[in-house]
Amino acid sequence: MKLDFNNSALDLSSNGEIFTVTLGDKTIQGQVLHTEKGKLDLLLDGKRLTAYVSSDNARRWVTVNGQTFVLTKSSGSRQGGQGHQHAAGELTAPMPGQVRAVNVSEGEAVTKGQTLMVLEAMKMEIRVQAPQAGTVKKLFVKPGQTVEREQILAEIVGTSEG
Repeated sequence: MKLDFNNSALDLSSNGEIFTVTLGDKTIQGQVLHTEKGKLDLLLDGKRLTAYVSSDNARRWVTVNGQTFVLTKSSGSRQGGQGHQHAAGELTAPMPGQVRAVNVSEGEAVTKGQTLMVLEAMKMEIRVQAPQAGTVKKLFVKPGQTVEREQILAEIVGTSEG
């Protein structure tokens, strides 16, 4: 299966018990040790870790060590490498939680990968990062606010990069 990950193609294959993940020139082997609703205990290249997963039909949010990654199924053709990004640049909550910090303000320029806000969910800190460079057009949340999965947190107006 091919997935889009931060505008890069992630190749995932499995023989049933062991899976292989390839991103660029890096390949790792993994195994799912235990699953329960929204939680995976994994063994990746000999290291144990826990991943929290939430999804809608098109996207999966995977949180590992406080960082959240969005995965979407590739459309087969990767020519443009743009995938299905929201034209409006809406940044949504990966899972229900409480806003712990908002690190940016409206009108502020941000870089791709910059931590814009921190949510707390399931006793974990989740850093919500800018998916692209741009400007914060609007903030829809403030610290202390409880949010639902898919709730719009901010709108980022992107700059054209390559």
